[in-house]
Amino acid sequence: MGERWQAVDNYIAAKLLGDDDALAATLANNADQGLPPIDVSAAQGKMLFLLAQIAGAKRILEIGTLGGYSTIWLARALPDDGEMVTMELEAHHADVARANLERAGVAGQVDIRIGLATDSLAAMTDEPPFDFVFIDADKQNNAHYVHEAIRLGRPGTTIVVDNVVREGGVLEIASDDEKIIGTRALFDMLAAEPRLDATAVQTVGAKKWDGFVLARVK
Repeated sequence: MGERWQAVDNYIAAKLLGDDDALAATLANNADQGLPPIDVSAAQGKMLFLLAQIAGAKRILEIGTLGGYSTIWLARALPDDGEMVTMELEAHHADVARANLERAGVAGQVDIRIGLATDSLAAMTDEPPFDFVFIDADKQNNAHYVHEAIRLGRPGTTIVVDNVVREGGVLEIASDDEKIIGTRALFDMLAAEPRLDATAVQTVGAKKWDGFVLARVK
């Protein structure tokens, strides 16, 4: 079944996305530099691009840069006067991302902040609100990241959280996997948070069986 999912993703990409030299070079550079192949798929990247445009985003926050693949998709959704902040724990990953963003021609609109995202977020006390937030980092802190997204957003801010199904692992009440524990804590937080409207959608494809949360600040 996994091969079939991949084939459908390939079909979607061929029909609706086409070739993109900058994004292909980003994935190749990430692999050459030893980064794990955990970027969003091309179809998911285009979805992020469209969601950010639909939201009319002029300021975007990303938690989890990796090599900048999703960063490029989101930065391309910005208007000429828009800006993006992306947070990455690993300095090497940030260096790789910086080169990829330069090659893609979007580096001038992207501020990469290196270090623990919890620390970087806590330091953000006097900035304009973000219109769109994409969370794709350590799953243990997902609930905290969404709380911070609300604080740093405004009514109408769109929040997307990736990898929230985990091949069905989200159902495992007794799991000792920190990523599953963190994901279940995220759903508990969303269920109890009156400031958000939220749903989650399962996905299959190049990234196997997973899904994402889509939320909007009230």
